[in-house]
Amino acid sequence: MPLPMEDNFADVVNKAQRGLGLTNRALSEQAGISLAELQRIQHEHYDAAVLRKVAPLLGLNAQALAALPDYRPAPVHVAGLAPCTTAYGGMGVNSYVVWDAASGEAAAFDTGADCTPMLEILRSQKLKLHGIFLTHTHGDHVADLDRLHNETGAPIYVSQREPFRGAETFATGREFACGQLRIATRSTWGHSRGGTSYVIHGLERPVAVVGDALFAGSMGGGMVSYADALRTNREEIFTLPPETVLCPGHGPLTTVAEERAHNPFFA
Repeated sequence: MPLPMEDNFADVVNKAQRGLGLTNRALSEQAGISLAELQRIQHEHYDAAVLRKVAPLLGLNAQALAALPDYRPAPVHVAGLAPCTTAYGGMGVNSYVVWDAASGEAAAFDTGADCTPMLEILRSQKLKLHGIFLTHTHGDHVADLDRLHNETGAPIYVSQREPFRGAETFATGREFACGQLRIATRSTWGHSRGGTSYVIHGLERPVAVVGDALFAGSMGGGMVSYADALRTNREEIFTLPPETVLCPGHGPLTTVAEERAHNPFFA
């Protein structure tokens, strides 16, 4: 069953408004709408005309925002890439296993709430886990880290900007090898202090595991710095080739090309 989108138009509006520090009164007055109209869209009552009025003030693409209820990225499949989705606090959280078929070496990215699906992939494909790479250390992404580490013996890696127990830290720009695969690290902080995207070369097309930096049709939001979350996404994700598969921490897989066209934050 296809994964649901992580955010809807109301989530996008609320994230942008919160990130910019705009009050409801200021936003409604500048957009020329009533407080009641603004509050209706904030509570998921769709109104394309109102969305188009608030979008420019929030730095959002008006057409993409108004079209968001109809947007869903095309399904993506890449040999050697397995998404795993587990339930955490009423939401789905994604982790990933990537492997080099020739050597049988694999890399894990986050754990989600339960690493059982990841362990099953390792066993069924007869893979050896080379490393566990953390996009960031929010609880939903590392909930089963100890188990995955204990059962595989694989080392854990995390950005030096966001140290975590038992993990080896690295500086942005470090590259890792996994069989014939090359894993490059890019800083996409803003949602978290050490948010990292991992760009994987050597599969049939480039793949980037982006954690909560970006979602299909949305982004994680600037829990640390909204401005830097926007900036690092533009500099580190949207400069990747259009065909790059994006593997977010929540919601469906997408591509750089899809998000350039449809993501209200970046279209």
